[in-house]
Amino acid sequence: MDEGGSRIRRRVAVRKRNRPSLESIFAASTAAELQPGDEEEEEKEEMMAGSRRKKTAEVQPVENNDSDEDMFGDSDSFADNSFLPQVDDLERCMQLPEHRKRALDLASEQLCSESNEHNKLNITTIDSVTELKMDEHTKNHSRHEDVCIEPEPDILYDIPSSQVLYFENLQNSSNDLGDQSTKERDWNASSHQTMNEELPQNSVEQHQQIDDSSSKVRTSSEENKRKSLKEHLKNAMTGNAKAQTPIFSKTKQLKETLLSEEINIAKKTMESSSDDLGPFYSLPSKVRDLYVQFKGIEKLYEWQHTCLTLNSVQGRKNLIYSLPTSGGKTLVAEILMLQELLCRRRDVLMILPYVAIVQEKISGLSSFGIELGFFVEEYAGSKGKFPPIKRREKKSLYIATIEKGHSLVNSLIETGRIGSLGLVVVDELHMIGEGSRGAILEMTLAKVLYTSKTTQIIGMSATLNNVEDLQEFLQAEYYTSQFRPVELKEYLKINDTIYEVDSKAENGMTFSRLLNYKYSDTLKKMDPDHLVALVTEVIPNYSCLVFCPTKKNCENVAEMICKFLSKEYLKHREEEKHEVIKNLKDASSGNMCPILKRTIPFGIAYHHSGLTSDERKLLEEAYSAGVLCLFTCTSTLAAGVNLPARRVILRAPYVAKEFLKRNQYKQMIGRAGRAGIDSTGESILILQEKDKQQVLELISRPLENCYSHLVQEFTKGIQTLFLSLIGLKIATNLEDIYHFMSGTFFGVQQKILLKEKSLWEITLESLRYLTEKGLLQKDTIYKSEKEFQYSFHITKLGRASFKGTIDLAYCDILYRDLKKGLEGLVLESLLHLIYLTTPYDLASQCDPDWMIYFRQFSQLSPAEQNVAALLGVSENFIGKKASGQAIKKKVDKDIVNRLYLSFVLYALLKETNIWSVSEKFNMPRGYIQSLLTGAATFSSCVLHFCEELEEFWVYKALLVELTKKLTYCVKAELIPLMEVTGVLEGRAKQLYNAGYKSLTHLANADPEVLIRTIDHLSRRQAKQIVSSAKMLLHERAEALQEEADELLSRPSDLPGAAASAAEKARSHLPSAF
Repeated sequence: MDEGGSRIRRRVAVRKRNRPSLESIFAASTAAELQPGDEEEEEKEEMMAGSRRKKTAEVQPVENNDSDEDMFGDSDSFADNSFLPQVDDLERCMQLPEHRKRALDLASEQLCSESNEHNKLNITTIDSVTELKMDEHTKNHSRHEDVCIEPEPDILYDIPSSQVLYFENLQNSSNDLGDQSTKERDWNASSHQTMNEELPQNSVEQHQQIDDSSSKVRTSSEENKRKSLKEHLKNAMTGNAKAQTPIFSKTKQLKETLLSEEINIAKKTMESSSDDLGPFYSLPSKVRDLYVQFKGIEKLYEWQHTCLTLNSVQGRKNLIYSLPTSGGKTLVAEILMLQELLCRRRDVLMILPYVAIVQEKISGLSSFGIELGFFVEEYAGSKGKFPPIKRREKKSLYIATIEKGHSLVNSLIETGRIGSLGLVVVDELHMIGEGSRGAILEMTLAKVLYTSKTTQIIGMSATLNNVEDLQEFLQAEYYTSQFRPVELKEYLKINDTIYEVDSKAENGMTFSRLLNYKYSDTLKKMDPDHLVALVTEVIPNYSCLVFCPTKKNCENVAEMICKFLSKEYLKHREEEKHEVIKNLKDASSGNMCPILKRTIPFGIAYHHSGLTSDERKLLEEAYSAGVLCLFTCTSTLAAGVNLPARRVILRAPYVAKEFLKRNQYKQMIGRAGRAGIDSTGESILILQEKDKQQVLELISRPLENCYSHLVQEFTKGIQTLFLSLIGLKIATNLEDIYHFMSGTFFGVQQKILLKEKSLWEITLESLRYLTEKGLLQKDTIYKSEKEFQYSFHITKLGRASFKGTIDLAYCDILYRDLKKGLEGLVLESLLHLIYLTTPYDLASQCDPDWMIYFRQFSQLSPAEQNVAALLGVSENFIGKKASGQAIKKKVDKDIVNRLYLSFVLYALLKETNIWSVSEKFNMPRGYIQSLLTGAATFSSCVLHFCEELEEFWVYKALLVELTKKLTYCVKAELIPLMEVTGVLEGRAKQLYNAGYKSLTHLANADPEVLIRTIDHLSRRQAKQIVSSAKMLLHERAEALQEEADELLSRPSDLPGAAASAAEKARSHLPSAF
């Protein structure tokens, strides 16, 4: 083949799907010509040529997808239809190495001969002139190639002209670097003609030499025609090049186009009956790449693949699946959620048990939302909009606690939008059998089942037993596996002997070993259970959890272990442990727990509800990083955030004073073994001889059954359910309500649970109670003279109660307190408003310190004393209680206790320092933190309650601000930063001092700069903060945009609009003759 330049003529054939790629043509045609020594080099070049991602100067790489690999099985690959492969083909044509020219020649002949088999074809011939620069000895010759390619628009005409100029400049710059003496080349686009002709059977376009003299043979008309078109195209290309957007935005646009194409293909695949699931379980290949990038997950476990490919899952049937802790349940749920959001374009609700887990999940999934184009919204504590914002384009993933999930479903039903909810995922499904929270979860699922037949429900748990009842309730399929990524070995310790749990053994255990640890007499007295011996076998190089029965026991055990550890433990990651101590002090305004100050240098800390949110977060981060190697903790850690360990030790088979349940035991030991780090996990249960028989029964018996608490939790259960059913008009008469109850989890289990009364009797009794309380009104509907039916409608108070999710035991008291507050609302301080939003249930559990109460009361301002007087609490009464005198006058104990808690909250809002308030009121700082969180949540509930009652309009604006103050309890300037999920007070102060003073600052921050600027911030944390800030910013921008669009849109109910439209339609009708 002559060197100097080449022309590529693209001809249209019939079927692009069967055509070989350029890479495969080159490979076939050059294999025979290559010398043996060149084979290895040739393979490398083919691999480079086969890559879809081309790295160019100033352009970020587009999503990687190999051109030879069809990620969609039998269907056409999105890559074949997209713009990116054409760009890559053009680049390859421009960068063909010297020894490939012969291959292109042979490929041309082969493809052209194949095209002769078709008799009649509509062929579009595009004469694209490309002068390729060669070495100086060969630049005097040129060769004309006719390459027949199958149906695909010509790459030069499919690429915007500005892009052609870009590639020309790129080639010029690369050639200038390679050979300074090479002449500058031009892209000459010739005219393209469409011909409809019959191809002769044996006609083959011959490759002809074109020299300088042959160019002069053209006719003058052809030259003029080509010249004018050339000038026209040059002008168009130059204009486009000037007008084009920056290369970065073009790259971003291409990435979005690619992702959109993949989603559309995946959506079509899911709608068809094909078994082909696309690149990654019906999701774009980008999702797979993001899991590698963000979570390091490169491959799914076999059970996960099996579960995702079940016919029931593909058919969108409801599903319950159960696996041991750490088995990877959440990943399956996430993939199903992403399918719903991206492919089916519907919203998703994920219900999690605790606020901390909600925030952890928000932080983890915000990055996916930013990359894949959906919103992640938090519904926990006082956060969440009711009803949620209705999105036009992007869909929303709502991550909610059990209570907020129920409120969200109610609001969707009320606004007629429950059909937009495509999927509900419930983690820890076994909690449906746990008290009032279980009753709320049951109500939520029952309403979804009853009101939306297109919403799929997925439930998962590690501790399920009576699955048949749950299957019947949820109308679900069931999948289970005993898979654990890390093998778990269970041991029992009695005195100095350790036994391995063995179900095949006669008494359920076999001898394993004797503890070999030299104990002094002092140590034996201090540590009779040999905890020091057990933990020193694994720490400091591996992690360990010690579960203790009580919070006080956690603290004592942590201190005791540190007393007997050698000084060598102090040297392990010494600097990092000092940093943890410094961070704890910074987060607590210089304060620090003296126990933690003594234990952290040894790598040990306690973990229970007595910690503040900042402390808990900092300690968990240090443990996850390996700086801390041992936690002494309560059972709540087992159900909370994921903190696995090499060894888990159960200090005793008790939680508080109650003997351990099988479910609790399985959750605790499930923390043993860290996937990807440990080869095995170990659990050791320490027991005394007196508990031996009970423990042997514990380890061998099945898990406890789940039972409905809908009727057991009267005011928070069945009555709340009936009130919301009638308020939402799901069921308004006795028969419909009874029919709904039959479909609940309680309805499934009524034969087991109901001993004295029938379901019908309980239904009547509950409706009678709600009517007597003034929450419902009964109507009588006469169907005929002798036949009538009772119907119910909700009162204003009833609607306010269910919209505010107020416990019905307190709704009338709340109404009375708010009504009384209107008579003399004291606004000189926040004390009166704080009292109205102090939770009733916490007040009933409070036991005031009367001396502290009297001291605080005597320091009140006149306005604040006026609040106490309005409530009926006098200084004289508190003084007598403090001095222990008898009191004849009767005062409501609940009001007195509630006012005391109001003093605590009031002091906290003024000082914004939990430590000083803790000291002032002699209360554990963790209790004050819980009180603050509860007050913020209840304040949000009272706000929604007031919104439904016009008489309480004055409270609306006041409670909005108070709720915000209680939620964050920091100085006003830090609130915008703390709105970002995962940013607590300590971190907010660091960010503010570093110059990040708003949400916009955080959303536009560079994670790498954050790491350098903020002390002790890991790369993962920095990325999560930026992603969460971006997500929140996008949500707000989208909401404002939609509000603007709604304001500017033409109202559908505009008077005269219908008549105008009809008149316009008539004017377009043909006139009658």
